[in-house]
Amino acid sequence: MGFYSNQIVPRLVNISCGVKLTGSHRRRVCAGLHGQVMELGFGSGLNVPFYPAAAASVNAVEPSDVGWKLARERVAESSVPIERSGLDGQSLPFPDNTFDTVLSTWTMCTIPDIDAALHELQRVLKPGGTLHFVEHGLAPDENIRKWQHRLEPIQKRVAGGCHLTRDIPALLTGAGFRIEEVDNFYDEAAPKIAGAFSLGRAALV
Repeated sequence: MGFYSNQIVPRLVNISCGVKLTGSHRRRVCAGLHGQVMELGFGSGLNVPFYPAAAASVNAVEPSDVGWKLARERVAESSVPIERSGLDGQSLPFPDNTFDTVLSTWTMCTIPDIDAALHELQRVLKPGGTLHFVEHGLAPDENIRKWQHRLEPIQKRVAGGCHLTRDIPALLTGAGFRIEEVDNFYDEAAPKIAGAFSLGRAALV
């Protein structure tokens, strides 16, 4: 990755996905996290203030050194122990059946091989474990979808490989997850091409 991807994108994400804009969604998706938790795409630690007391520890998977540096203060202030434990969601450095819950917030859009990452999540979740997610993706309205497809090449260049057209619920079920609950909605603070959100919980079949 070049200078822009390494140095600029993590800072843009830290600002554009800040707690003031996304805090209510982060609070909802973090509810119910418990036991040994893995966060996929930890970023600058914007979910840390919303970890519930039932979370015993968090293993953070984050490829960006800049993102991890931006998270330093939040990690230091967290009541839940946090350890940076992996760099690539497509190849997780954990044994099978390690985690009670997994958290992913606005991460699945950027992983190059999302199918590989989802199968890795299945592998490291314990039987009965759950994946908590809030992601943006393919809009429900055809006219918005057309613009998503048109603008996706630009979006991928300026936003670190971010896809606009991934159908997150369909990808989850296709990978073998069972969606236990999901709320599909447009976020009022974002343009519709990037604001078609899916927030929910999925379990192993």
